[in-house]
Amino acid sequence: MKKTSTRLADGRELIYYDARDDAVRDAVDRRPLDPTVTTSEVRRDPLLGDSVAIASHRQGRTYHPPANECPLCPSEGDRLSEIPESSYDVAVFENRFPSLAGDSGRCEVVCFTSDHDASFADLTEEQAGLVLEAWTDRTAELSHLPSVEQVFCFENRGAEIGVTLGHPHGQIYAYPFTTPRTALMLRSVAAHKEATGGGNLFDDVVAGELADGDRIVLDAEHWVAFVPYAAHWPYEVHLYPKRRVPDLLGLDEDARTEFPKVYLELLRRFDRIFGEGEPPTPYISAWHQAPFGSLEEFDSDAAVSRDDFALHLELFTIRRTSGKLKFLAGSESGMNVFINDVPPETAAQRLREVASS
Repeated sequence: MKKTSTRLADGRELIYYDARDDAVRDAVDRRPLDPTVTTSEVRRDPLLGDSVAIASHRQGRTYHPPANECPLCPSEGDRLSEIPESSYDVAVFENRFPSLAGDSGRCEVVCFTSDHDASFADLTEEQAGLVLEAWTDRTAELSHLPSVEQVFCFENRGAEIGVTLGHPHGQIYAYPFTTPRTALMLRSVAAHKEATGGGNLFDDVVAGELADGDRIVLDAEHWVAFVPYAAHWPYEVHLYPKRRVPDLLGLDEDARTEFPKVYLELLRRFDRIFGEGEPPTPYISAWHQAPFGSLEEFDSDAAVSRDDFALHLELFTIRRTSGKLKFLAGSESGMNVFINDVPPETAAQRLREVASS
């Protein structure tokens, strides 16, 4: 992999990740851009104890542009985009309309391919492996920023999810705090460790799913994917490396090599869940990594460390059946109590049925 860092016309960082070591990236951003102005602010909710990003400048962000005006496609002639080169393998740049910025963290866009009409599932294993390298490198770089406590790599696909740019891409949020989901996990890990005299909750969950077998979707040499026992979403898969590591940086070479094949298979199965002729399945794909800050607030005895956390990816769709979406209604939005219409065992069986031949 070759990494080339440059700057856009308004000073934002742009990074190319190329499979070939001899790739040359020297195109200049010719757009007359003013410096980016953000109003990002993080406020803490005194009742719930969580944090909310206030970012009013995002009201003006690009919204469903026509394909010939896509800001994530390569620049061509007089059509100038966020990426000055005429083609690219993987490109990462600072978001022009970030939810988090400055002392409040950082937001980046990850473009998986220069092909506007592709999706992640269309990538080759080599291309998917390059995206994994980019995620890993950005996690390492962002974790060293003084304002960053947790790095979150994710992809939203589909207009139903709220995606406003159709080009295949994901994002990276570098939070200045530990997210509420991760905080809940860490507290559960701490309680389980104390109750079992040193056991690891993540290890026990994965071992339990492997022993049960009913919810296993894919069991590879270095990765295992399953529908969780208490799945929140109609079709939800959790993907774990079999050797527990706290973050993407901890993956060994064997796990890195096998990941593209496993992940691409899961994405392709998601597109086959609802049968032939259905539009692509909208989904969210989210990496969960250990925070880089202190964990004392989650375990007063400081018995829980980063190494107790387990890197994993959660992949889920809001489509519950053909032509119908799972909306967050009163119980989910008002009380955070999910109601799932699809039994996890049924979802797992369906995802096994649509495996590649």
